[in-house]
Order: sequence, then structure tokens, then C-alpha cells
Amino acid sequence: MMSTLTFLGGTGTVTGSKFLFDTGTAQVLVDCGLFQGLAPLRRRNWRPPPLDLDRLDAIVLTHAHLDHCGYLPVLVRHGWRGPVFTTEGTADLAAIVLADSAHLMMEEARQANEAGWSKHTPALPLYDTSDVERAVRLFRPVDFEVQRSVADGIDLEFGRAGHILGSAWAHLTTGDRSVVVSGDMGRQAHRVLLPPQPRPACDALLIESTYGDRSHDDAAATELFAETIRRTAARGGSVLIPAFAVDRTEVILVELTRLAKAGEIPDLPVFVDSPMALASLRVYRQAIAKSWPEIRPELMHGEDAFDPGRLAELHTATQSMQVNNPKQPSIIISASGMATGGRVLHHLKSMLPNPRHTVVVVGYAAVGTRARHLVDGAREIKIHGRYVPVKAEVQVLDAFSAHADADELLTWATSGPPPATTYVVHGEPESATTLADRLAAEHGWTAVVPRDGERVLV
Repeated sequence: MMSTLTFLGGTGTVTGSKFLFDTGTAQVLVDCGLFQGLAPLRRRNWRPPPLDLDRLDAIVLTHAHLDHCGYLPVLVRHGWRGPVFTTEGTADLAAIVLADSAHLMMEEARQANEAGWSKHTPALPLYDTSDVERAVRLFRPVDFEVQRSVADGIDLEFGRAGHILGSAWAHLTTGDRSVVVSGDMGRQAHRVLLPPQPRPACDALLIESTYGDRSHDDAAATELFAETIRRTAARGGSVLIPAFAVDRTEVILVELTRLAKAGEIPDLPVFVDSPMALASLRVYRQAIAKSWPEIRPELMHGEDAFDPGRLAELHTATQSMQVNNPKQPSIIISASGMATGGRVLHHLKSMLPNPRHTVVVVGYAAVGTRARHLVDGAREIKIHGRYVPVKAEVQVLDAFSAHADADELLTWATSGPPPATTYVVHGEPESATTLADRLAAEHGWTAVVPRDGERVLV
């Protein structure tokens, strides 16, 4: 029987990645992502699972971001008890990310019920902390570059992806057929992690396309970042950076440390205000201390790479509220990166109406998220049921994203022999189509953008 791939998410959108590999005798789900952004996408999280859990043998996670692992507790709530294969870094970070996700969902449901702004009575979380605890117990860490049997006749090998700590591309083989799933590709210029490893030969390649239609200008972004901080501080304002708690916070801290040591920005207090970011920061520091093979070697020696000089970690809600209206120019890094939840919402609600402040968007903002509304120039955004005017400066710095740009994606894809078919996934329609067209025009590959729910032969 021929093997098949079914695209259950991550098509036409950058969220909800789920790809089902079926040999006829075994099934493996690669990634188990949560849909985020527009309401129609988010509602898909509440539907019955799009696969038969009784036939599923294993789940493979490429990394710990919610759009790749955040649906796992839903499957656990529906009875999934099978193995979940990850790298060690992904296991450590996903435990943090999923626990935080459950906490936010439970808190949002509580607030909605108290304030009465939900359409549902009562409002319920998609999953809770008990679901997460059961999910984390299913993790089975696998080292990079080690082949491991994960189901009857299916072997797995992880390769370094350089996107966040633990991130990997996944190579699945069965008999003489094989599939490589990129997960999210990292950058050559990542400030903490080494670049992605070249991919092996395969029959089918699934490649992400978050930035499949654009390039990053690192030098320009770095200078604009420093200039924005200087300009905002000069007018007595503070810089608020909505940042993904995992990796983006670490990248920003490394860059702030470099700029501070070079004297390119003023000496300002830097607040990290996200329990999940602080927990992930501990994992990154441990990875450096243990010399994990993903870490850039220059970070393993000398002073703390994540401390610009006046770093303050805000652990409690009281500490967080104290920086809603900063008494002096400062830099606040808070989650979530797309401003879909978390403490950053309270800071936005307080700081957006004040033209002295600046909000810096440093990563990808999916359609329908508050961060995307800011990127698109919204004059007000809705937070906790009320509209907040946007009078603060908004600066967008895509180059700080941990996602490879179009040229980097093409370089990685073509680092191995041409596959029979390349499936361009995990991107909005324009970026996915642009990358597929370039693969076809510049390299003569068969590259397609799959449809949601489509099943293909491998």
C-alpha cells in the first residue's frame, strides 16, 4: 500500500500545523498545532479532532511553539495516551508553553464569566492544567541525528532547525520512501542558535513559508531598533516589546546586551515581564551552561549573554502592574508576541494611548491578532472587551523574527537532492504561493501549495 500525507492544518495559514503520515499499517502525526488569529480559525480548535485517535500510533513535535504543539492537550482530553517524540529542548520548553497556555485559557474564561463579555454561558477553557500534565508525561525525548523507530515500519530522525531551542526538522522513513517536514526554519543570523543543518534526500518535502515572500535586512533592523530606543527615551517614553516568550525574548536580550555594551542605546532598565519567558530563559541559560550543540559557541564563555546591565525579572502580578505606567524611560519585554493574551495586554492598554511610548513588533503577526492590527495601522484595538486608542508610535522589525526569510528557505530546501514533490505549508496564501513559484521557476521543482484536508501519495 502506498503511503499518504494528509494536511490537517498549517495550509493557507501560519497556525495549526498538523500533518498525518499514513503507511497503511501505521500513522504518525507530525506537529499538533493550535489555530490562532482569526475567529474562524480559532473555532476550529473546538471541533472534534480531525483524525482517528484509535489508529494514531505516535505524534512527533518539531518544536515548542503553540502553533506546532498547542493542540496536544486537546487530543489528550479526547483520550490520546500514545508517545510524543520530541528533542530534549522541545520537551523542556513545551512543558512551559503548554502550562502557560492552559493558565491563560482558564484565566480568560474566568474573566469572561465575571465580566459577562463572552457569548458562552459559562465560558470554558479549551483545555486546563490537568490536560497539560497528562500531555507532558507522554514526551519521549530523542537526540538529534539519531534514528529511532516511532511506529511499525516508521523511523524518525531529527535534524537541527535553528528556530528556537530544541527545534528540529523531522525525517520520517518507511521502506524505500521518506518525508522531511521542516517545522519552522531558523536563520543564519540567529543571535543564540547555530544555523539549520542540511536536510537529507527525501521523496516528499514539507517546507514552511512564513516569510516565503520577503527578505530580512538584519543591519537595517538593528540600526532602526537602536534608533527607536534612543528616540523614545529622548521624549521621555518607554519601549514596549510584545515578544514570544520562547526564543524571541532571548534574542532581544542578546541584542540589547550587545547594543548596551557598544554604547548605542542609553542605559535603561530592562523589564522581562512574562512568567513563561522567565522560565524559558532559565532553560536557555542551562543549555549554555551544558554546552548544548545548538548554541553558538561564542555565548558559552564570559558574562551573561542575556543581561544588558539593568535587567529586572518581574515574577508577580503586582510587579507587572507597577510598570504599566513607567516612571522613567525603560524597555519592557512581555508576552504574548502576537498580543493574543498575557501580561502584555495590560501594558498595551496603559501605554498605547500615550504618544511618548513606542510599541516594537519584533516577530510575525498572524492575521486577526492584535499585533497584526498594530502592524496594519489600526487606530484602536480591542482589549478585555474595550477599545483602546492607538496614539503610541508603532515600529515593525521583521528581521528579529526567528523564521528564515525566502532566500534562506530556498537555500535550505535546495541543500539536499530535489524531492519528487515539495509541499509549501505554514504560510499565508501569498507567501506560500510566492515560495512555491520560486522553487518551480528557479530550480525546476514540482512545488505545490496543498489545500486544507488534502491527501496525497508519497
